[in-house]
Parts: sequence; C-alpha cells; structure tokens
Amino acid sequence: MRTALPLRILTYSCLSLGTLFILIPIYLTLAVAMKSKEETSKSFYAPPSGLYLDNFTQVLQKAGFWTTVQNSVLIAVLALVLMLVLIPMVSYAISRNMDKLYYKSVYALILSGIFVPFQAVMLPIYKHMSNLGMLNQSGLIVMYVTLSFAQGIFLCVGFLKNIPLELDQASKIDGCGVWLTFTRIIYPLIMPIVATILILNSLWMWNDFQLPLILLNRHPDYWTLPLFIYNFKSEASFDYSLAFAAFALSMAPITLLYAFTQKYIIGGLTEGSVK
Repeated sequence: MRTALPLRILTYSCLSLGTLFILIPIYLTLAVAMKSKEETSKSFYAPPSGLYLDNFTQVLQKAGFWTTVQNSVLIAVLALVLMLVLIPMVSYAISRNMDKLYYKSVYALILSGIFVPFQAVMLPIYKHMSNLGMLNQSGLIVMYVTLSFAQGIFLCVGFLKNIPLELDQASKIDGCGVWLTFTRIIYPLIMPIVATILILNSLWMWNDFQLPLILLNRHPDYWTLPLFIYNFKSEASFDYSLAFAAFALSMAPITLLYAFTQKYIIGGLTEGSVK
C-alpha cells in the first residue's frame, strides 16, 4: 500500500503532463483564431477578448476552400469503402488457410510492409504513378488502399483468430457457401475491428500531407485540405489569426469523429492484437 501511493502520484503526474501537451496547442489554435490581427499582435498567448468569428468567415470565403473540402471527402469516402471491402475479404482468406504455405507467404509479404518507412518508397511511388498517368485523385485513392493493407490485414487476421472455425463448418452444413458465410456470419462479427480500421484510416487520410503533395500538387483543383492549409499558411503567414482559423476548421470534422468513436479504436485494437 505504501508503494502504491507514490506510483499513483507518478502515474497521474505523467498523465496530466501529457494532457497539457495535447491541450496547449488546441488552446492556442482556438484562441488565436478568435482574435483580430491587431489583438494577436498585442497578446499572442492571452485568451481572446471576445467571440471574433470574422477570421472563420474569411477562410470559408477563400477561393478554393470548398473545392479542397470536396476533394478530401470524396477521396476519403471512396478509399474507405474499398478498404472495408478488400481488407476483411483478404484477411478472412488468410486466417482460414494459415496451414497452407501459400497463404503464410502472402501474409508474411503483406506484413513486411509495416517495416518499410514511407521515405523509402516515396520516389518509387511518384515514378510509377507518373508512368501510369495517375498523378490525380484516382491514383491517391489507389495508394491509400494499397498502403492500408499491411496494418489492416494484421489487425483483421488477429481478430479473426478469435472467431471459432466451427462457425464456418456449421454454416457449410446449413448450405452456405464461402461468400454467404463471410457476408452473413463473419463480417458482422468483425465489426469492432472494421470500425477500428475505418477510424484509424480516416484520421490518417484526412490529415495526410505527404501523399497528396507527391501526387496532387500539379494543380490547385486537385488539392486536398492539408495542401490547401499548407499553401494558405504560406500566403497568410503575416496574419496568424487567419492561418489559425484555417487550422481550426480543418481540425473540426476529424476531431469530432475521433471523439465519438475512440472507444471502438481501443476495443478493436485490444481484441485484434492478441489471440
């Protein structure tokens, strides 16, 4: 009992410090976004004197803002739909055939992608996508789906190992083929890990800067929201209030999504990482 109290104090101290590291940037973003240019120059770190929303209005009226939002939403939705169809299907095939050398080899090959840093494949990605004429939104969707396979299949296969093989056998006796077994029995059971994959990849794609910079930087009409924010920051570097208002607007959708769905991330990762 004597050692438990100091340990608890240390634990809560570390948690409080970590919370401050997260909350301070959020506070600065919102505080500066709700100040006029003059107020920001006088007191950058102080709370805003009032609810000044003109910065948000100017950003929303900025040429190209809604086009980039539309691009980000379209790319994210299409890529996520493909992920949530292909990753569970491939994972199911691998998990039910792990006794075969071919499936073991495919699984090992896919997992090897986890250990390859993005910087190592950045130039090959640009070269190959350029040769294929896919330096556009379609190419970005293909790359998002491809790069999501390693982590997604790792989590899905781990989760599927917890589902008894007897369910497959029982459905086969009842006359279900592989497709019906997967769609009507297995897929509903793996929804926690599917939700986890959905949320993790939503966060990644919405905030991703490197891949859009490589594939979409040819024309502003192709930009996603992170590219718009980057170029807007460069244009409005003299006006921190406008720049931070743009940051706040880009953060809002994905922050709300994460806030309402974080329980699925914790549950899905916990159940999918162990057998």
